Amino acid sequence: MSEDDRWLAVGRVTRAHGLKGEVAVLPLSQVESRFEPGSILFVDEGGRSVTVSAARPNRGRLLVSFEEIRDRDQAEAVRGLYLFVPSASAPPLPEGEYWPHELLGADVVTTEGRSIGTIGEIIHSPANDVWVARSSAGEVLIPALKDVVECVDVSGRRIVVREVPGLTAP
Repeated sequence: MSEDDRWLAVGRVTRAHGLKGEVAVLPLSQVESRFEPGSILFVDEGGRSVTVSAARPNRGRLLVSFEEIRDRDQAEAVRGLYLFVPSASAPPLPEGEYWPHELLGADVVTTEGRSIGTIGEIIHSPANDVWVARSSAGEVLIPALKDVVECVDVSGRRIVVREVPGLTAP
């Protein structure tokens, strides 16, 4: 899958609200402008587009109206579905920080060239993120720390980590 084909989930429709097509959305994005009027989102990855006409906070969620969804039946039809944007619309991060979609699927090798696996999951913890590298030999949990991660080549889909006894040992 190329970078152009990737989608980022920015919200999930949890329920219909009222009779005029408004839906409750659990936001999954830290980019506040995602739900501003005029924003275009996609129902399911690359599915039909919907345009935000209004959004307001409500009990930890947003109540969102879309131009294309006019009644409760249409709102019920998108219940449980995710709302996406193309990954290219993600704002740039400071150097040394990465969006999860940039890391997922990247190959992980040690500084000595030994393959560890492929990033299959990112765990967010209070101290630091943990990248889960999976291979036929199992999983390796890699703390996303400067002392462990030597180099991240996003465009080359490759991450180089230092050998850490007990962490990266075969």
